[in-house]
Amino acid sequence: MALSAKLEMRQGQQLVMTPQLQQAIKLLQLSNMELSQFIDQELERNPLLERDEAESTPAPERAEPTPDLADTQSRPEADASEDNWLDLAKPAADPASALDTDHENICPDTAPGDYAQETGGAALSGGIMAGAREIGSSFADDDYNLEAFVAEDVSLKDHLARQASLALPNHIDQMIGQHLVDLVDDAGYLSADVALLAERLGADQKHIEQVLATLQTFDPPGVFARSLAECLALQLKDQNRYDPQIAALLDNLHLLAAHNIAALRKAVDCDMDELSDMIAEIKQLNPKPGLAFGSVQLQPVVPDVSVRAAADGSWLIELNSDTLPRVLVNRSYFARVSKTSTAAKDKGYLMECLQTANWLVKSLDQRARTILRVSEEIVRQQDAFFMHGVQYLRPLNLKTVADAISMHESTVSRVTSNKYMTTPRGIFELKYFFTSSIQSAGEGEAHSSEAVRHRIKQMIDAEGARGVLSDDKIVEKLKTDGIEIARRTVAKYREALRIPSSVQRRREKKMTSHGMRVP
Repeated sequence: MALSAKLEMRQGQQLVMTPQLQQAIKLLQLSNMELSQFIDQELERNPLLERDEAESTPAPERAEPTPDLADTQSRPEADASEDNWLDLAKPAADPASALDTDHENICPDTAPGDYAQETGGAALSGGIMAGAREIGSSFADDDYNLEAFVAEDVSLKDHLARQASLALPNHIDQMIGQHLVDLVDDAGYLSADVALLAERLGADQKHIEQVLATLQTFDPPGVFARSLAECLALQLKDQNRYDPQIAALLDNLHLLAAHNIAALRKAVDCDMDELSDMIAEIKQLNPKPGLAFGSVQLQPVVPDVSVRAAADGSWLIELNSDTLPRVLVNRSYFARVSKTSTAAKDKGYLMECLQTANWLVKSLDQRARTILRVSEEIVRQQDAFFMHGVQYLRPLNLKTVADAISMHESTVSRVTSNKYMTTPRGIFELKYFFTSSIQSAGEGEAHSSEAVRHRIKQMIDAEGARGVLSDDKIVEKLKTDGIEIARRTVAKYREALRIPSSVQRRREKKMTSHGMRVP
């Protein structure tokens, strides 16, 4: 068979991911803070882009701070009076990292602004929230600086380093001490292994232990501890209250965390009154001594979308103009420079900058419109939640929203990442409204997993001293209410809500009946 060469023409379609398309996709999933940083980089890189300062409008008056009712985030709490440290004594948890308390996020509820695009040029309305605050002064002298009288926050490591420079006798000890100071976390704990540290520094392990023993006498009491029990013991030693009985109690903190009072009494070998006094004494100690010093400031959540009730009972959904960057394409500068540019390379660079600037403004406009469309559909789907609360949250997935607004699921997923919505019920991440469904026991509609979690919490909060509900009982009650759910799912939801088991809750109530205050 003879081989021959021939020409053929075929027509086909192929999707090409251009750099501009990749940039537009990237912009969708950026948070407002990340978008601000990206715009700053583009303003430095592209000479045809500029921030529109002349058209900027004054920031609207801010409403009172609105608490986040979602209760899905937590942050470290410096106040040790809430008695939240006891949960950390469980063997499976790391004492230094598990001392966090659930907190409702308090975020500024910014009034929404109108989103608009300038008609005379490619401009995007809005501005990045500066978060600055003016301080009034009655002094006429402009050079008078009131901030000069404000004391600087001293960090924990600075405070410890100053003590180390005075307490450690020689240069070698000071070097080891400074290395240990650098390894202390914000709570005051030392997580480094002394043996590995000795190998790394080329020093004797016993020498490092001696330096560490000196550091553990520093202020605040309890710093440089390697466990919760050691932290509490250091504080008791500082108060001259450390004795064999309370040492035995600290060695069995896991029993106290499990509220196993019978086993704890046996381990400590004391009567109930003595045990109650010791428990009350260690509750007065600070499980995170380092948090009394300056720490990293938490960045407040700035909502991207505002939802408020209208007079006719509907909902008004608006973009927050504070999160929309205002950028312009300077066409007059392009025209002026292009006339003086003769080299083909210079003209090509200017054309590339112009195309990039136009595409960026177009992408920002499309990003804002897409966020608004997705938010409107979420509000429409979850209307009962906004009207009546979390127990009316409906099951919702990305495909339902994507089909309703004729978009791809991946686009909806990117839009809802790191975006927040301020509502009359608090500030929520857009992903909060997407929950899985739980089958109904009858022929009714499916239930949202978030609504079921809320109902489980309500049941446990309402239980009495003699009516502690087991997971099986909760399953039966939910089935009576028309919710078909497995026992392991109830246990998973209960653990996610940080609610102890029925056995532990029964022990807590028993401790309360003996006059012990349960954290």
